[in-house]
Amino acid sequence: MAHFYITESLQSAAVGDRVAIDGAEARHAVTVSRIGVGESISIGNGRGLVVTGSVVVAEHTELSIEVESVTETERAAPAVILVQALAKGDRDELAVQVATELGADAVIPWSAARSISRWEGSKIAKNHDRWVAIAREATKQSIRPWVPDVLDLVSTNQLAKLAGATRMLVLEPTAETALTAFQPGDDDMVIVVGPEGGIAPHELDALVAAGASLVRLGDGVLRTSTAGPAAIAVLSAKLGRW
Repeated sequence: MAHFYITESLQSAAVGDRVAIDGAEARHAVTVSRIGVGESISIGNGRGLVVTGSVVVAEHTELSIEVESVTETERAAPAVILVQALAKGDRDELAVQVATELGADAVIPWSAARSISRWEGSKIAKNHDRWVAIAREATKQSIRPWVPDVLDLVSTNQLAKLAGATRMLVLEPTAETALTAFQPGDDDMVIVVGPEGGIAPHELDALVAAGASLVRLGDGVLRTSTAGPAAIAVLSAKLGRW
């Protein structure tokens, strides 16, 4: 299995250069993954640049490679953005993890009317940072050149404004239109997933009035942790990413 690490400080590189990771990333690579001199690994900056090469230094404080290849990947277009309602336990975090692995280009936390979990006060920054860390680790696991952006927490009113500026698809089990019938265009697509109790009727009305479309994923009802990733998988196939 390929080993992939991220260092945001990597701005450019050429064949023959030395690129290093340090701190916790290096310690994990050497002490947990047991990466040693001579092994081939990849290092990216989370913004499309990935370098691959053989390890020349493997210490607890530094892991360095000599670059043998350089690839630069443009950000995917159109983008697939997941709006994930806050959910109890770790269900929203699981959604962020799997959505990242399946190709989400950005994630937006949503404080829905029926969200049991709430981000308030100091919890807003703490939980946002937690989602950022989850997306970063899932990017490494799936060896993606781009780390999804985790945007600021939004209210339903803010989400309705976004519906007027993007192609928004709200997952609703009672919708007449199946997501598989949707044909992507050039516009970014926003997938909206409600909390455990579903999206409140007044929220559905507000989003549809603002321009969103209601779509369903088959005849069953998925958990809030799996609905978003399932929708992203469908769109990834339609976009030819898979």
